[in-house]
Amino acid sequence: MQAIIIGTGIGGLTAALTLAQRNIDVTLYESVREIRPLGVGINLLPHSVKALTELGLQPELAAVGIETAELAYYNKYGQQIWQEARGIAAGYRWPQYSIHRGELQMILYRAAVAKLGAGRIHLGHHLVRAEQHGEHVVAHFTDAAGTPLPDARADLLIAADGIHSAVRRQFYPDEGLPKFSGRLLWRAVTRAAPFLTGRTMIMAGHQDQKFVCYPISRLAAEQGASLINWIAELRIAGDTPPRSDWNKRVEKSVFAPRFDSWRFDWLDIPALIAGAEAVFEFPMVDRDPLPRWSHGRITLLGDAAHPMYPIGSNGASQAILDARALADCLAAGDGVEQALAAYESQRLPPTASIVMLNRQNGPEQVMQLAEERAPQGFAHIHDVIPAAELEQITGRYKVV
Repeated sequence: MQAIIIGTGIGGLTAALTLAQRNIDVTLYESVREIRPLGVGINLLPHSVKALTELGLQPELAAVGIETAELAYYNKYGQQIWQEARGIAAGYRWPQYSIHRGELQMILYRAAVAKLGAGRIHLGHHLVRAEQHGEHVVAHFTDAAGTPLPDARADLLIAADGIHSAVRRQFYPDEGLPKFSGRLLWRAVTRAAPFLTGRTMIMAGHQDQKFVCYPISRLAAEQGASLINWIAELRIAGDTPPRSDWNKRVEKSVFAPRFDSWRFDWLDIPALIAGAEAVFEFPMVDRDPLPRWSHGRITLLGDAAHPMYPIGSNGASQAILDARALADCLAAGDGVEQALAAYESQRLPPTASIVMLNRQNGPEQVMQLAEERAPQGFAHIHDVIPAAELEQITGRYKVV
């Protein structure tokens, strides 16, 4: 069996490694001309770490990332709303890792080169369209200038080409722009002193103004410092920003004044913002769940299939779970189209559920409740939100 994968992000590379592990012949195509460790921090939840461990990658994850020990929610005054253990500390068999996205991508890329050979990873290939001819798929490519490149032919095609997926657009040409939440994110990393336990992920504020941060580098921790990934978030007026405005570098003055008073006993957020070398702006967007991902011998994976708000640390982890499920279905030997249909039936419903729960702020609902019920702060959180209500909100999201 021969598979084409479009995209060498986390989902595409994991899919390539997982399929190859099951003796499926894989070739990857990527539009960029060079793979570089770009981006900021992400989280890998235990179920996705299990999948990466099965690929032999956990030692590298442990050597690079931080094994997250706890997650804590605070209000805008730095008062704690909820805290829970994460990963091994929470009783899971696998850790949760906070890691630089670029570092993770390079771990996966090096593993793919070693497993497949560099000749199976074609950079500078922009997918124009994918066509199905009987029992084969043909992918048509151009370079960045629009010059046609040789076609590729295989038994199936997996589109892991992100939220702006060309393959998704081919099947759903009238879908339009991603759906904007009305919130902008400013993301960066800052080298600073460790806060709390040095392995804590925190979220502070509410749905209209929020700050998230967590350490992402084991090397920095071993040197007595902390490389802290942070996200500042504000609600703004307007529609989905044009794609050309995504991931642009902006001045801190665009958003930092709104956080000037957020100096807590345990974390100085204005200082953390000031310490960043570069800040990048993103809209918080997603897309509506699709009725189907698989069309004959072509299917979607990761953000191409189910882009979701970055709430609950689920985006990368769900793409990794997609890859494992797809590989298992293909390895079952029931035929390509049947396998893609089985993969879709297994993965579409739960990911659609996460997309919709994230629109309701997922477990971060506890922060909004604290803001609504005690906008001036509180003496004790259980006077504002009963313990049972807090546990119900966070527990429901974990089950999903």
